[in-house]
Amino acid sequence: MLQVKLIVTGDDFGYCPRRNQGIVDCFLAGAISNVSLLVNGSAAADAAKLARRYNIPIGLHANLSEGSPVCEVLKTNSSLLNQDGFFHGKMGFRTALSKGLLNMSEVKQELKAQVELFRELTGHLPPHMDGHQHVHVLPEVRHVFAEVLEEYGIKYTRVPIEPGLHNCDWIPPSLMDFYLGVEEDSFNTVDVFTKHGIRWADIYIGLSTMGRNMSVSSIRSAIDSAVLQLRARAAPGGAVTLELMVHPGYPSVPPTGGCGEGPDDFSQSWERLHELQTLIEPELQSYYKSRNIQLCSFKDL
Repeated sequence: MLQVKLIVTGDDFGYCPRRNQGIVDCFLAGAISNVSLLVNGSAAADAAKLARRYNIPIGLHANLSEGSPVCEVLKTNSSLLNQDGFFHGKMGFRTALSKGLLNMSEVKQELKAQVELFRELTGHLPPHMDGHQHVHVLPEVRHVFAEVLEEYGIKYTRVPIEPGLHNCDWIPPSLMDFYLGVEEDSFNTVDVFTKHGIRWADIYIGLSTMGRNMSVSSIRSAIDSAVLQLRARAAPGGAVTLELMVHPGYPSVPPTGGCGEGPDDFSQSWERLHELQTLIEPELQSYYKSRNIQLCSFKDL
């Protein structure tokens, strides 16, 4: 049987104390195996302490779109900020980028400042680094992101190309348009990351199973179809790697949380708790065992 290494990454660690607690509960239940830290999150220092206490494998969730920068010189008069003094937002960042309004040297400055703050909080460099709201695969940003990873010797990232995404008819059209944009940007990023010697899991899953769309059956179906695709090209007796991106947590209670602006709607919704409850289902753990799926982290690869 093909050996499958599954990295289940809990994103947005550090966003708020209730997110942190939910992610820790998931890890202790054996439901996630890896986390990504938002260093500009309101509870980032607490998250780093929890990762140390429970020996949770932790990487960096680089954030250029939500909240405030961590680089002091960029906190005022920066192309990365809107008129309110915060990052431009998920779509605002993309709009500013498409209009040529973002200074890539400032993007690089902020990414490096986030790596340094991660090292300060955790005592080590991140074994993996991806982008909050998938900013790391956007045009121009992808080149700067790759340069930063290479400079720091960070070997792993995430490339959000999900097999079977086009067949997910339960995803609303507006959200699907965003996902297909992420997919196109990701395809255009592969050569850039490859050139800089950066690696990622063989298969990514997480768009079709996010929030209300997560269920034991949706995770099983996504993994089964991915493994079927990989089996055809895997060496006999070889191992393949999958990353499942997840967002478990207990709902944020304003005004606590966020990255400088307070928690967003998704963070306050029932969907985070729904993900947590789904991930710890015994049925899902049994499925992993039956398919010879071993949970691991990027530092185990």
